[in-house]
Order: sequence, then structure tokens, then C-alpha cells
Amino acid sequence: MMAIYETVERRLTRAEDIHEGVWVCLTAPDAGEVREVSCQLDIEPADLRAALDPEESARISLEDGYTLIIVDIPVKVRDAGEGIYTTIPLGILLTQSLIITVCSVDTPVVSDFASCRVRGFSTRKKMRFVYQLLYRAATMYQQELRLIDRRRQELEKHLTGTLRDSDLMELHGLESTLVYFATSLRANNTVLDRLTRYKRLEQYPDDMELLDDVIVEIRQAIEMTGIYRDDIKGTRELFSSILDNRLNNAMKYLTSITLLVALPTLISGLYGMNVNAAGMPFAGSPYGFAIVCGFTLAVCAVAAWILHKKHML
Repeated sequence: MMAIYETVERRLTRAEDIHEGVWVCLTAPDAGEVREVSCQLDIEPADLRAALDPEESARISLEDGYTLIIVDIPVKVRDAGEGIYTTIPLGILLTQSLIITVCSVDTPVVSDFASCRVRGFSTRKKMRFVYQLLYRAATMYQQELRLIDRRRQELEKHLTGTLRDSDLMELHGLESTLVYFATSLRANNTVLDRLTRYKRLEQYPDDMELLDDVIVEIRQAIEMTGIYRDDIKGTRELFSSILDNRLNNAMKYLTSITLLVALPTLISGLYGMNVNAAGMPFAGSPYGFAIVCGFTLAVCAVAAWILHKKHML
């Protein structure tokens, strides 16, 4: 889908064609839309399609007549649990007269601008628009990171109850999300460092102040990612320790019960041996069976008391 926007008298409006000062927003564009933009603006089709490749890495490239900037933005994984995200490329192309954004999905990073939810936004201020996009992406990373940590805290509450396999799988998904975030944020930070050094891109003092804010937000997101990864690693190790402890307790109880069951079996086995009855204690007494049963219960009771004292039962 292709949409063309233009700021007229500080208001964002839809434009009918591509001309100077507009913003061309491409969301999952088809071959015809890519070909149309490529022909009108003399842009390589491969550069327009680069952001549609989920494996494309964040980078900045200075081409003849335009600049290509690709950064990674977070997006929720479909049909996945809460807090499970991945990252996809967002392409930003700057020409001498306009700006183009390309993304494979409709993301809030871009749609918030189209919905006029961002203050001080103008399609004619190209570099400021770029920094506003990057700032929006950085704040979105931080929002998702807080949701991930909140979900981790909810999973920790299950420690006192029954641990499910789905909890462990979800924790693994959260950890994988943080790995994607850490890799993408470092790549975005590299792109920002290069933006500060390129003299080809015309920048104004206000733009540089906004760029400094973006760098601060990106670095803060990187620190948050590292902290939350350590928290999830600690939670995973705690899960493992609790499972091992519960398994040890279960084995301890089963061993104690096996010992208690073995005592009556041993005594009854001895009395069931094919030997002379005269040599067996209480064999000639009419109360012999009751005496043997009582003795067996007494031995089991003493053994159970000893095991209880040793916290094995």
C-alpha cells in the first residue's frame, strides 16, 4: 500500500501525486508501487525492497542522489504469548526533495505520524522527521521492554504453585526477544553514530538536539535490555533450582516410604520361610499372629519417627 502525505499550513494532508516536500509511505508495497516510485524518483528498486527483507541488517548507505537508512523496529509476533516480540527493518530514503519510508507491516512507529499523534512533525523537515522516527522507535523499545519485565514478574508468581511447561517455554521466548532487541539496538546505535559524522546530510541545531535525545534513548534501551536479560537469566536459574529441589524432595519421600514398606515385608518374609515351627518365636502361642503384627507396627512407627526427625518424611 502506498500513501502520500504533505504538511500544508502545519496540517498533515493526503497528496495525490509525488512532488517536492511530500512523505511517501510504503507499507508492504507490491511490485507495481515499487516500480512507480523507483521510476519517478530514480531510486534503485533493490533499495526500496531492502526493508521488506526480514533478514536485512540496520545500516546507512549514501547513494547517488539519495540516502538509504535502515533501522530495526520491534513488532509483536503473531499468535505468540504476551511479551514475545521480534524486530523487522524500517527503511528510510532521503532525496533532495522528499522522504520515503518502507516497512513490511503497519507499525505504530510510522502510523502515529500518519495519525497526527506526533507534535512538531512536518514532511518538509526531512532530517527532523528521520530523528523523530528513530526517537519513536527507541521509546517503543522501552515500552516493550517494560511489558516483558512485567510478564517475567507474573511468571515468577507461579513459583509458589505448580510450574507448567508453558511457563518455561514462555520464559525462553522472553529471553529470545531480549536477544533480538539487544542485537537490533546495537545496530541502530551504530547507524546513529554514523549519522552524526556524515556532512552530506543537512542538519540544523534543533535537529542535532533531537539526535542527542535519540542517542540517549537508544543507550537507555540497551541498558534496560541488559538488565532485563540478567533478570530473566536469574529467573530461569531459579526455576531450575526449584524444580531440582522439588525432585529431590520427591525422591526423598519415595525412599522413606519404600523403607517403611520394606520393614513389614522383611518380617513377614522371615515368618513365611519353610522352617521348623518350633524354632520360630511365638509359633506355639495362640496370640502369635497378633504379637508379630504389633511388633511390626511398632518397628514401622519407630522408623517413621526417626525419618521424620531427619526431615525425610
